[in-house]
Amino acid sequence: MTPVVLVHGFMGGSAQWAAQVAALGHTHEVVALDLPGFGANRHMPALRSIPVFAQWVIVQLKRRGIERYHLMGHSMGGMIAQEITRLDQENIDRLILYGTGAVGVLPGRFETIEHSKARVAADGPQVTARRISATWFLDREDAPSYADCATLAEQSSSEAIFAGLDAMQAWRGDAFLSQITRETLLIWGDRDRTYQWPQTQQLWEEIPNAHLAVIPQCAHAVHLENPKLFNLIVDQFLNG
Repeated sequence: MTPVVLVHGFMGGSAQWAAQVAALGHTHEVVALDLPGFGANRHMPALRSIPVFAQWVIVQLKRRGIERYHLMGHSMGGMIAQEITRLDQENIDRLILYGTGAVGVLPGRFETIEHSKARVAADGPQVTARRISATWFLDREDAPSYADCATLAEQSSSEAIFAGLDAMQAWRGDAFLSQITRETLLIWGDRDRTYQWPQTQQLWEEIPNAHLAVIPQCAHAVHLENPKLFNLIVDQFLNG
């Protein structure tokens, strides 16, 4: 069975995919990575561009002997997944772009990237991690999964937070969308405060073989807010 590679987003980590590893693991090998500077790899030097993140992921897959794979990226991880597709498309079976967009400067984001940088400098990485991760849930700090998600976000190094914000700000992949030939699923929570509908709409309209799943009453962390529905949609897509 084709492995499924999961790429987390800004201030995330492999631990956030526990429900997906459990659900998809019955039919697929699931490879959940921790990007340098985040999660279990928070001790590693941070990477400073989306293409370099993508190259790092490809190297990890080759080291594990993974040649053909499904790919899912969330948020910043969705940007990385688009870049991986640009570099390694012939080895990708199916592609899932979840809560993401084709440009790193996010129109309508809950706050500008420059404001986030200023708040990191003023408040420190842990306060910033808890504040930003609350925006990923419809019910903010009252969401059942918020505490675990915030704890994971707090593991991000200061260097990784600044580097991740810089990497997103400098990246755009919209010129490549029409060249994505893989069967692609787009997943978006209809109350996402980070990526507004026009970003998802652009992916849907410009990727030739794109399908769209809009999950109601969810914000940016659909896989944590409604994991049963999320996992069902992903499983059905991966199994054709």
